[in-house]
Amino acid sequence: MSVLQVGYDDDEPVAARVDRVAALVAEQRGADLVVLPELWAPGGFSYREWEARAEPLDGPTVRALADAARAAGSVVHGGSLVERTEQPGPQGRHLWNTSVVLGRDGALLASYRKVHRFGFGAGEPLLMEAGEDVVVVDLPLGADGDGDGDGSASTSTRTGLATCYDVRFPELFRRQVDLGAELVLLPAAWPAARLAHWRLLTRARAVEDQVFLVAVGTAGTHARTPMAGHSAVVSPWGEDLAEAGADEQILHVEVDLGEVARCREQFPVLADRRL
Repeated sequence: MSVLQVGYDDDEPVAARVDRVAALVAEQRGADLVVLPELWAPGGFSYREWEARAEPLDGPTVRALADAARAAGSVVHGGSLVERTEQPGPQGRHLWNTSVVLGRDGALLASYRKVHRFGFGAGEPLLMEAGEDVVVVDLPLGADGDGDGDGSASTSTRTGLATCYDVRFPELFRRQVDLGAELVLLPAAWPAARLAHWRLLTRARAVEDQVFLVAVGTAGTHARTPMAGHSAVVSPWGEDLAEAGADEQILHVEVDLGEVARCREQFPVLADRRL
């Protein structure tokens, strides 16, 4: 997989950032999976700009990522965007924090609307609707050993989708395990002020649920908020297979998805659940 820890500031126009990041995605040829951070295009803390920068799921950002997925021949988790819908949600709002996963052909494989909105009554809770669905999807990841890198021989991996603040709510991840998740993708726009929490919570979710967890943050400073970076790929044993620093960085990581079954067999903690 390729983990793209995108860095940006308020001076970079959104359209230019979309073009730049899409080009980075297209360069990841040979990767089974490419993962981007939360709200990297509209700005994770740019609350005042979200209304103007919102777009539908067939808008310019997703179209650019679909083209890049086809160019790379990779499954692409596009991070998240501010989705605008024609019909309002239960609270009468038209905006959602929505993640998208695109296939190697650019087609939409899955979407996930963030369940837990960050802001304690401001920010996301004030501006956005909350998602209600726990999403676990079969993604065509991993090769069967032909080694040609063309993605033609892939296996299906049960993959859970979560976003940023969700990581503080372990019940969501446990529900994903009940739905068969072996891999969890967690895009985020996590602030540097709470880096210690980021590192602790991502490792805890991987260990307690015995899954691979791919946690992808942003770098740089936007809306006067320094970002944490430190994207990581964590094994079911809680081992850091890779971790980025604070700046923009791409991690290239190879994982053995069979390690999930081996971990659960050798240390069958999930079988002892009582509640």
